[in-house]
Amino acid sequence: MDATNTSLPLDTGRSQWGRWITIVGMIYLLLVAVGMIGTGFKWSTAGEAKELFAFAANPFLGLIIGTVATALIQSSSTVTSIIVGLVAGGLPVESAIPMIMGANIGTTITNTIVSLGHIRKVEEFKRAFAAATIHDFFNLMAVIIFLPLELMFGFLEKISGFMASLLAGGDSMSIKGMNFIKPLVKPVTSSVKGSLDSLPEPVGGIVMILLGVALIIVSVAVVGKLLKKALVGRAKEMLHNAIGRGPFTGIVSGSFVTVLVQSSSTTTSLMVPLVGSGVLKVRDIYPFTLGANIGTCITALLAATAVSGDAAIFALQIALVHLTYNVLAVCLIFGVPMLRNIPLTLADKLSDVAAERKSIALGYVVTVFFLVPGALIFVSQI
Repeated sequence: MDATNTSLPLDTGRSQWGRWITIVGMIYLLLVAVGMIGTGFKWSTAGEAKELFAFAANPFLGLIIGTVATALIQSSSTVTSIIVGLVAGGLPVESAIPMIMGANIGTTITNTIVSLGHIRKVEEFKRAFAAATIHDFFNLMAVIIFLPLELMFGFLEKISGFMASLLAGGDSMSIKGMNFIKPLVKPVTSSVKGSLDSLPEPVGGIVMILLGVALIIVSVAVVGKLLKKALVGRAKEMLHNAIGRGPFTGIVSGSFVTVLVQSSSTTTSLMVPLVGSGVLKVRDIYPFTLGANIGTCITALLAATAVSGDAAIFALQIALVHLTYNVLAVCLIFGVPMLRNIPLTLADKLSDVAAERKSIALGYVVTVFFLVPGALIFVSQI
């Protein structure tokens, strides 16, 4: 009996160590995958990547691509990491910015799906659905405000470009402190490329891209699950401690917890059942949700460190676009009282209607995340 009791802490300690070692391995895999995408695009397009990305010149199409891809994969971290790889391969930063904005919208579908778990109890579902859709309305508002401004003035591109030049010393990132990533990643990407050299030029590059995308999906999913097991208890405790201490504390806590679990979907999904059960109010979790938007930028920034050479500064720039966009959106929408309450009001009104007619909730998910984007793609092609 005593032997059993003493072995339990040892087993727990070993499993924790194993979990963290796996997390480090998966992060390394993420860096390798991003490098593979960039190398694959350069290889498959023979340096003519900009022609391949002519389809993304339409900003609305780029927005839709980011939204639908994230809604399907249910991970903005995965999509933004892929976008970093695309930029490293030649996708213009200007074309990638709407995709980043779309990824913010697409990631909110996870919360809405979680809220459907309360659908059998009217009052619980009303609260949970409002808690989920406040994230939707905030991100939709951010796009409505910032996308036209970006198209007119290109301010996100300019701000992120300036920040990237400071961090990268005006050249590629490989000349600065991030250069330790290159020797870690390049041997693997070179080996993969070497193993595919026997394939025809476009095919080999395409296979490398697909392998990179697959590795990103796997690595982000595994890291998210492992971190959720390791930290979800602490995340819940931090959430409870943060609520009621003011909006600034809520935003900072939301950012910090999301950096830990590397998934805004996980962070915000923690709150939906708490609001549904009546433990917290929608207004209480609003700042925490906004902090999750900021914290999720860590994955793209991490992915950008895997890129070296001339494209490195652009990979860093698009990662900084993600961070700048989310920070400015929080400052403007939450900072201006007149704008601050709009997501709250819209989420409350929609939840009232959805609680009365459950089909509206399902229709909302399908319409916002799939039908509207599909219709816009069709219109843009006419």
